[in-house]
Amino acid sequence: MNDQLKKVRKIPERQCMGCNEKKPKPQLLRVVRAPDGSVSLDFTGKKSGRGAYICRDVRCLRRACKTKRLERSLDCQIPEEVFVAMEEELSRHVDT
Repeated sequence: MNDQLKKVRKIPERQCMGCNEKKPKPQLLRVVRAPDGSVSLDFTGKKSGRGAYICRDVRCLRRACKTKRLERSLDCQIPEEVFVAMEEELSRHVDT
């Protein structure tokens, strides 16, 4: 009887800004605009600030940069050097 009453925990879904696919939140990587205006990758998902999600794939980051979807979602201009730094950090983190 108790087995029937157990609640199934719902896994939240988020949409990737690069490929536009909805995926479970733990599979995606959060890009954060901090209160001071800096933009960075959040591998822990706990940084404070406005967030947008991308797949853990450099191609999705590039596509989100090219279409300016991250800039619109985070409501700020993101300099090219920040994208380059995020791309390097993502490629280092994914390779390990």
